[in-house]
Amino acid sequence: MRFRQVFGVTALAALLLLSQQPVRADTTLRIAMTASDIPTATGLPNNGFEGMRFLGYPIFEGLVLWELASTDHLAGLRPGLAEKWEQAPDDNKIWIFHLRHGVKFHDGTDFNADAVIWNLDRYFKSDSPQYEIASSAMTRARAPLLSAYRKIDDNTVAISTTKPASYFPFMAVYILFTSPASFEKAGHDWAKVATLPAAGTGPFRITKVVPRQEVDLDRWDGYWDPAKKAKVDHLVLMPIPEANARLAALRSGQVDWIEVPPPDGIASLKSAGFNITTGSYPHVWPWFYNIGASGSPFKDVKVRQALNYCIDREGLVTLLNGTAEPSAGWLKASDPNFGSPVNHYKFDPVKGKALLAEAGFTPDKPLTFKAMISNSGSGQMLPLPMNEFLQQNLKEACGVNVEFDVVEWQLLLTAARATPDSPNLKGAMVLNVSSPSSDVGIMARYFSSATFSPNGFNFEQWKDDEFESALTTLAETTDPAVITSALRKAHERLVDNPPWLYIVHDLNPRAMSPRVKGFVSPQSWFVDLTLVSLQ
Repeated sequence: MRFRQVFGVTALAALLLLSQQPVRADTTLRIAMTASDIPTATGLPNNGFEGMRFLGYPIFEGLVLWELASTDHLAGLRPGLAEKWEQAPDDNKIWIFHLRHGVKFHDGTDFNADAVIWNLDRYFKSDSPQYEIASSAMTRARAPLLSAYRKIDDNTVAISTTKPASYFPFMAVYILFTSPASFEKAGHDWAKVATLPAAGTGPFRITKVVPRQEVDLDRWDGYWDPAKKAKVDHLVLMPIPEANARLAALRSGQVDWIEVPPPDGIASLKSAGFNITTGSYPHVWPWFYNIGASGSPFKDVKVRQALNYCIDREGLVTLLNGTAEPSAGWLKASDPNFGSPVNHYKFDPVKGKALLAEAGFTPDKPLTFKAMISNSGSGQMLPLPMNEFLQQNLKEACGVNVEFDVVEWQLLLTAARATPDSPNLKGAMVLNVSSPSSDVGIMARYFSSATFSPNGFNFEQWKDDEFESALTTLAETTDPAVITSALRKAHERLVDNPPWLYIVHDLNPRAMSPRVKGFVSPQSWFVDLTLVSLQ
């Protein structure tokens, strides 16, 4: 009897105490993406790095992850599903990854070496039951040096590369892992995996996918890193490809955050109390020259250099209301690794026309070509008005005629992996695909002669012997001084023998409700959504 009395008093006191505590509101952060559809939700999303930003790392993780909590330096790497990694002492083409213990997928199954091998088979073993062509194409292109892998024990795997590559972890960061149980539950049908939904290991889990409308995520309270548990309860991601439509969605309260606000709306957003975030990050917005195509005018380096002198980058930055900066190379001119190239690209129509004339293009025989562009997409900024500016600029400054083929973003990405004379290009001699410029791994993917399309990202099929020599040095050394010297040399060749028309570097603008707190704009294409809260 006395026990019941004491228990009753204690319970009553507890209830009174709880009734006096403030009730924590359920928080939902709503984000408008630039994508025209929901990125694929099977564990390796399409739609470029915007897909990885929102439907990749928040849900599905890699052995290696990005460090995204700082704004004052380029994002580096941190341990993810692997606690540590190193090159094998007897073979620098073998990397040993030591897996994190006790990690569970969102469906409660174990993450271990078997799950790693199963996922690698999904990407790299064409006769495996779980092989998926679309995800394989993206992963092979992002990690082109991976050649073999094996399980050492339940918590250790070995991954081999085709040649020594000190920068391989910067490729491994793009290999994401999905629960094998998702594939089994979907009856070995990847098209059905996304509707389950698929299970990852990240700080958020997918709860609902509505194609072309939204994808809903919930905070995963079982996340393996207590320090990285998300602060919001839910995320809603919406594809809104048109910039003014994103602006209207933010103003009306439909969303809390929009990617890439229209430049002419930034001042009014600020005056209305919305927050505009910008920041330097490793991003270049270029045109890719189709050097390898039959009869391509861009086989001549003088033509490639000429266009780099013909465009008015400062004028384009003004059009963008200062949300970009002029590009004179793959890296920013302020980067210590930019080097000292012979060419210093700026708006110089006289020099541009002289180079075109040397290559045989005159007012009587003007340079004329087709460019394939998108209407929106990951990192694409505002491609329609930007490309229209360039079209008029090239015509007026250097007499160059440019025709556009406007396609959906994912089609443009697919085209960038086509061979130079592929019918899918419809005769395009230029592709406008934004690019990361974050590390040597990316440089190797885009410019190494070993990564010619369709096997890699060297769409241009550009080859430069001095660049190749510098890249080999970078791959085989760990000496910081040697790395710096080789990287500068490699970049000088990208400027003087340009595979691209370098246009602008994006300053990564976003617009957010004043309710959004804690957002960090890192020097990366990706963001840490666990830091964000809502008031």
